[in-house]
Amino acid sequence: MSKFTPAEIEYLHSQRLGRLATIGEQGDLHVVPVSFRYNAEHDAIDIGGLNLVPTKKYRDALRHGRVAFVVDDVQPPWKPRMVEVRGTVQAVPEGGKEEFGEHFGPDILRITPTYIVSLGLEGEERRSFGRKVE
Repeated sequence: MSKFTPAEIEYLHSQRLGRLATIGEQGDLHVVPVSFRYNAEHDAIDIGGLNLVPTKKYRDALRHGRVAFVVDDVQPPWKPRMVEVRGTVQAVPEGGKEEFGEHFGPDILRITPTYIVSLGLEGEERRSFGRKVE
């Protein structure tokens, strides 16, 4: 059984851009937009990029082994929706081109959720649902 609800999976499939938060070497926070996909086989979030390995986000994610990731949008007139995933992260050296497209690099960062928060899904416009999923 998935750690994500069916509504969260549906929402993640409808989006292509999220934000990855990492902690830098000096303890500074770093948030960047990233391409992502929900990976049903691993029940995880895969992050891809054109040249992911030499980036600050890649180094910082692996240095600390934990990240936060959020996907959000607003439906008219004012209906915010979001899924936040906190979890562990690992490097996967292959699959990026197949999952994201030929112009992407082969490497992926894979986020395994430990805590998920969602808002505005399943008809709940203002309610937020957070839960530990380890």
